[in-house]
Amino acid sequence: MRAVAREKYVRMSPLKIRRILGLIKDKDVEEALNILHFSPKRASKVVEKALRSAVANFFQNEDAAKIPHHDIFIHNAYVDQGPTLRRFRPMSMGRVGRIRRRTSHVTIILEDRT
Repeated sequence: MRAVAREKYVRMSPLKIRRILGLIKDKDVEEALNILHFSPKRASKVVEKALRSAVANFFQNEDAAKIPHHDIFIHNAYVDQGPTLRRFRPMSMGRVGRIRRRTSHVTIILEDRT
């Protein structure tokens, strides 16, 4: 059985989120939630929200009620780059500096161990 959750248009760079996703790949859901809860990074809150959504999606299926929580693991977790917001700031000598505000799409896929 499989469940997918996506957080789209997250106002954070994909590189920052990838660092957190590397910590939780191929781990049990409970262990991953503990890692995310105690991580000091801001990206961990975004990933934790997506993971909780994936767990809720997993248990929406009536067959999933029989599966214990410790048998669910993170099959895949990845982040894609979303649209970039461009802002302009005046610089010295009349130039314009471009500021890129990057966004991300986080995807988490859960599976059971059976």
